[in-house]
Amino acid sequence: MADDRRWGRRSLLRSTAALAGAAATAPLLGGTATAMTGSGDADALFKAGEFERAGRAYEEVLRKDPENLHAARRRGQIGLLGNKFRDAEKYLKTAVRLAPDDKDAHYLLGDCYLRQDEFALSVPHWRAAGEDAYAQWFAAFRGEPYQVHGDIARLPWQQTDPMPLLQASVNGGPPKRFTFYTGATNVSLAASAAKEAGLSPVVSQEVDVEGGKVWAHFGILDSFELGDIELRNVPVGWSSTESGKDVGTTDEGMIGSWVFFHLLTTFDYAGRQLILRRRTPEAARQARAAAARAGAEPLPLWLADQYVHSRGSITGDTGSRAGVVGVNFGGSGGESAAVVFGETAERLGIRSDYDRPIGTFAHSHPAVTYPCYPKEIRLGDVTAEEIYCETHPQATLAPYGFDVRAAFFHSFHKPYHVTLDFTDMNLYIARGKAM
Repeated sequence: MADDRRWGRRSLLRSTAALAGAAATAPLLGGTATAMTGSGDADALFKAGEFERAGRAYEEVLRKDPENLHAARRRGQIGLLGNKFRDAEKYLKTAVRLAPDDKDAHYLLGDCYLRQDEFALSVPHWRAAGEDAYAQWFAAFRGEPYQVHGDIARLPWQQTDPMPLLQASVNGGPPKRFTFYTGATNVSLAASAAKEAGLSPVVSQEVDVEGGKVWAHFGILDSFELGDIELRNVPVGWSSTESGKDVGTTDEGMIGSWVFFHLLTTFDYAGRQLILRRRTPEAARQARAAAARAGAEPLPLWLADQYVHSRGSITGDTGSRAGVVGVNFGGSGGESAAVVFGETAERLGIRSDYDRPIGTFAHSHPAVTYPCYPKEIRLGDVTAEEIYCETHPQATLAPYGFDVRAAFFHSFHKPYHVTLDFTDMNLYIARGKAM
């Protein structure tokens, strides 16, 4: 995992790997985002996840040194983490002006336009970032993507383990079995489901998945029905073998984060349902009111690529660390409530069983984790004590330049419901079923 950025951060394989059932952790940003003279304090704040303070510190650097590429790019990245698109565009455009060949700045600016559904504006930046497949894919769209029809949908889960399973309809066809995972990006289909829906790829590429090769195809879905909500003009991907067969999956599709950040989304684990609402001021007000009634304080919500982050903590026998944590929903997480990264488990004195290695995959690359048992893991006021987790000693602590010492998964969320508000960028978690 020394330098997965070309594979993990910059590849259409992200969706393919998720569809194939590969475990995903946060990908790497890349080596060009190195500290420069005068930005040391800002970098330390950014690394610690103190994003507001880091933003002000980078602005001070830029006041003194307007040509500081690193400060401009980092300040733009901070804006993008919080969906503050005006700030993100301002500083990332500055970074691109300062270094027209800087691939990281172009990638972040492409992502900024992608989140705003400005696909045409994203295309030259994907191309400049070396993402020719993304450029071809998004250039093919006509009209408004992710058109939302309907106000609210409640989708019951047919199962919770080993991963939640629900039903959705593709291009007006019969209901299909879908899982979801916030480590994935777009809607993904099995090759057979894509064929049945009459899909043709805009772009295809051969990729490596868990030691084998498959074809990743990407196109445009006319209609995706999730209960009483329909999305139109939606990016979609599917993977196939050389002969066009399905790639080892037991479901017919997966829903990724790109769908969820277009909606007000509640992962109601306690109620075994997915609740989707149109993003309106009234829906956001109702979500805040419901959270207040349940005693849930708003937690910060940050989005790095498709990965959801918030603020939490992890405690061992000899110490505790609070900061940015990954918060993942869906997927096949097994019974592990969290994955603890790098040397965190050792430094905090978390009991770990190194005699029982677990062979798994991260970004579809072989990885080894070990059972561990923190004294406590915490997300806001919600805690789990002495719960089974895994430690991944070889994982990077700073995949995007800021430390992420743990990521919470499927098993942690089971007693709760969690709402993600991508307008105000708040996360609410409360015990029991959503009302």
